[in-house]
Amino acid sequence: MITTRGLNRATLHRQLLLERAARSAYDTVEHLVGMQAQEPFSAYYGLWSRLTAFDPAELSALLEERRAVRAPLHRATIHLVTDADHGRIEPLFRDLLHRRFASSPFRAVLDGFDPGEFRAVAAALVAEAPRTRSELASLLASRWPALDAASLGYAVTYLLPVVQVPPRGVWGRSGRASWTTAASWLGPAGEPADVESLVRRYLAAFGPASVKDVQVWSGLTRLRPVLGRMGLRVLRDSRGRELFDLPDAVLPDPDTPAPVRFLPEFDNLLLGHDDRTRVISDEDYRRGIVIGGKPALLVDGFVHGTWAVSSAGLEVRVFRPLTAPQRAEVEEEGARLLEFAGHGHTSVAIVR
Repeated sequence: MITTRGLNRATLHRQLLLERAARSAYDTVEHLVGMQAQEPFSAYYGLWSRLTAFDPAELSALLEERRAVRAPLHRATIHLVTDADHGRIEPLFRDLLHRRFASSPFRAVLDGFDPGEFRAVAAALVAEAPRTRSELASLLASRWPALDAASLGYAVTYLLPVVQVPPRGVWGRSGRASWTTAASWLGPAGEPADVESLVRRYLAAFGPASVKDVQVWSGLTRLRPVLGRMGLRVLRDSRGRELFDLPDAVLPDPDTPAPVRFLPEFDNLLLGHDDRTRVISDEDYRRGIVIGGKPALLVDGFVHGTWAVSSAGLEVRVFRPLTAPQRAEVEEEGARLLEFAGHGHTSVAIVR
């Protein structure tokens, strides 16, 4: 049996949010099995909240040196992964990406071309030079003029193993999302992982978890037989749900103090489970923080509000009153956040 608070502390511990870790950015991105990265700079704030001495230049260098990439993977969304992990896990998500495209508004183009020919033509275009979706749409429309050009552009990023290239996602810079093939950017991939190894790594970073938690995080399906044969520890939560975990995984004391943390939009912590009550109440979930991609404030380990940086400083909007010690901790951590962001102000305004 494990309580909601026990689940909270276990997940925070594995997400490196219970105590900042002295790890490299590369190692941390691998530990987390990738980081949600629809927003170009969200991973920087996610790493800052998890590491003792994170310098944004470290992640920028990984992207520019091709040791980390942004690519469509888990749930067919953009994730930041290491070069090695892209080769390991991309094959596991390839069918998922194809299925997601086949059920998307752009699917009609699938009836107008041969998929093998399309992949060959598109791969040649992005291997020649990284291209945006709009550029690909224009070039591919000349080959398939009867098909919707925008849909052709989107098809490339679903039907080919592609990655986004810098300066997209480089700290302090900007750039349109330009794509090339993973093979041309990263070189030959190593041995792909199997599903069991992916599940073990998920549990090490997100567990304990139900079968549905793993499926929601990954986008993969039919995983119950996989977890059932892995010899995992089995727990029950307060609702009686069956939760799986690594046999030797640490379960911190539920009363372990949890520090204030500022999470970026779409942080892994908020998207890694089907039942998110271990980190956010049903009431607060309905505020649209997770689906709407709002940066979240954690107090005592749970979502307690949202935050935004403006020209005036940091505004923190809390859902419930803070105690005096909590308020002081939010202000102190908020000031450190502004310093990390290179903001000229240190003002932290807390409002309801």
